[in-house]
Amino acid sequence: MVEYIVFLTINVGLYSLFALGLNLQWGICGLINFGLVAFMILGAYTTVILSLQGVPLILAVLVGALLSALLGLLIGLTTLRLREDYLAIVTIGVAEIIRLIVQNEQKLTQGTFGIQRFPLPLEGFEPNLFVKLLFIAILSILTVFTTSKLVKGIQKEWQAKINTNKKPYYLFILGIITIGFIILLYINGVIALSHYTYKAGLMVLELVVLAIVYWGLEFLVHSPWGRVLKAIREDEEIAKALGKNVFWYKLQAFLLGGAIAGIAGSFFAWQLTAIYPNNFESLVTFNAWIIVVLGGAGSNAGTILGAVIFWLYDSLTRFLPAGILTDSQMGAFRVMLIGLILISLMMLRPQGILGKKEELTLSK
Repeated sequence: MVEYIVFLTINVGLYSLFALGLNLQWGICGLINFGLVAFMILGAYTTVILSLQGVPLILAVLVGALLSALLGLLIGLTTLRLREDYLAIVTIGVAEIIRLIVQNEQKLTQGTFGIQRFPLPLEGFEPNLFVKLLFIAILSILTVFTTSKLVKGIQKEWQAKINTNKKPYYLFILGIITIGFIILLYINGVIALSHYTYKAGLMVLELVVLAIVYWGLEFLVHSPWGRVLKAIREDEEIAKALGKNVFWYKLQAFLLGGAIAGIAGSFFAWQLTAIYPNNFESLVTFNAWIIVVLGGAGSNAGTILGAVIFWLYDSLTRFLPAGILTDSQMGAFRVMLIGLILISLMMLRPQGILGKKEELTLSK
């Protein structure tokens, strides 16, 4: 049970990191990217291949992020002047092309056989009591930080609804369930760290990187640079009239979002401990879209909340009794159910849980 909860915690952190890249591109700048998994592929395979050649892991991750950013540069230079729907079509096509190249290339990626037995961070590490307590302290700080950000976001939405004479009890219930789920993840994380395993160490490392990326994006989004991106999202003609190089700002957002997705790809590979081309299907990208839509486009805290809710839903429905449905039918039913939840959310609250309606890009 503890191992499964650690698995859930890693996935919450991984998809939070991955979706933050999408939130920067779409939620902040208004760029529709349906091929985000392409950046994850480059990050994952670059990290794995370089580490097998003896390159230090941190350098391999940075190179993977750089190559992912270069892919964003290539896509951006050729497509960012197009309309949004054309950009969406191009990105999903590029993602499938890269996946097929990885699937059919034999020398570097091993094709459909995938790559196994590559170096992993903190593999073979045997922490003493002091290091274990340090890891637990880091996990505690990150848990308190995450919980406080989500509670503040929910409180803000609650107050906004109260001011309009509405009583959003669903926010209260959602907040209680989410906080309870986070506490469950934390308690099991502490147990896993006290009986240290590789996955427990990976969990802490990933959450630290997620916190760094989150704070970095929060700083950028609230800086003049971030305000220009939001202005482009709202109406790029106004940004042009103010003398801003709209294309250059779009390109920067696309590159940075791609680099973040590349870093997520490294953690994805380390989580799986073996990677295959079919691990990187388009469904991975659309999971990130579900997370951003759920949490609220343009909100970094909402993105993390969306990841928590997504994996809470996954864990609650994964072990439902099949009854009259077979395993494959139950899998299809779970996908259908989350589709219905999304449709209901888009009808009742299209901006997402912590999003702002005036920042909803798909309504433009």
